[in-house]
Amino acid sequence: MKLIENWRHAWRFVSVQSMTLAIALQGVWLNLPDDLRVHVPGRIAASVTASLLLLGLIGRLFQQRGPDGTTLR
Repeated sequence: MKLIENWRHAWRFVSVQSMTLAIALQGVWLNLPDDLRVHVPGRIAASVTASLLLLGLIGRLFQQRGPDGTTLR
């Protein structure tokens, strides 16, 4: 295994952004006080997280381009 050629631009990839959001969502969910967490069904947090991870998988399948039209992968 070795790093991709333009690893410094990885934060621009849809896959990296969606997986980062999934991690952030789980962090927020785990740190919510119990009195707030009871108002949001656990399935909602799990479904949104799973959707973000699925988006990340799909994002890895497509070649992504930057604003200037250059390839990001």
